[in-house]
Amino acid sequence: MAKKKSQIEFPKIDWTEFSPTPVIGVDEVGRGCLAGPVYAAAVIFRSEALHDLVTDSKLLSEKRRDELAELILKEHQVGIGSATVEEIDEINILNAALLAMKRAVEQLGVSSGHVLVDGNKKIPGLKGFEQTTVVKGDLRVAPISAASIVAKVTRDRLMKDLGVQYPHYGFEVHKGYSTPIHKQSIATHGPCLVHRKSFAGVKEFVGKF
Repeated sequence: MAKKKSQIEFPKIDWTEFSPTPVIGVDEVGRGCLAGPVYAAAVIFRSEALHDLVTDSKLLSEKRRDELAELILKEHQVGIGSATVEEIDEINILNAALLAMKRAVEQLGVSSGHVLVDGNKKIPGLKGFEQTTVVKGDLRVAPISAASIVAKVTRDRLMKDLGVQYPHYGFEVHKGYSTPIHKQSIATHGPCLVHRKSFAGVKEFVGKF
C-alpha cells in the first residue's frame, strides 16, 4: 500500500531519542478562533500506553477525542494552560499561544527536560528546558499528539459552556471558529465579552451595539 503524501513529507519521529528526560510534548488549540481563550497541554508519557493510538486531534471524531483524553489524563502526566481573551488582544494571538504553552509546561511540576513544541516557534521564557520545534508535530510525535487531544477536548468543553452563557452565537457548535453562522451572529448581535476584539470579523463591530 502506498504511503499517504503527509506520511512521506512528515514522517514519524522517534521522540524517545531526545534528551534530557523527561521528554514533553506540547501543543495549543484555538489560535484561529474569533472567540474564547487559547488552550495548551503538555504531556509526559509515563508508559507505552496509547503511543500508537494518538494522532492529530483534528483527525479524530469528537467521541474518540473524548475517550482518548480521558485515557491520557489517567495514564500520563499532563499539564494544561491557557491565555485569556484579554491577553490575546493585548499581546497578540501568537504570543498568547506561546504563553499558554509555557503555562502548560509549568503545570507539570517538573523543572527540566526536553520540550517538543508543535510548530516552528520555541516557547519564550521557559527556563531549565531544552526545546525542539517540530512542524506538523501533532502528526509525527506521540506526546505532541496526546497534548493536542487534551488541549482540544478541554477547550471544546469550555466553549460548550460559553454556548449556554451566550446563546446567540452557537459556540457549542463551532467552538468560536470563524464560520459563516458565527460571523453573521456577530454582525447581528455584536461581540460579547469572550470575543477577541482585535480580530478581523469582530473589531469591525466593537462599539456599534
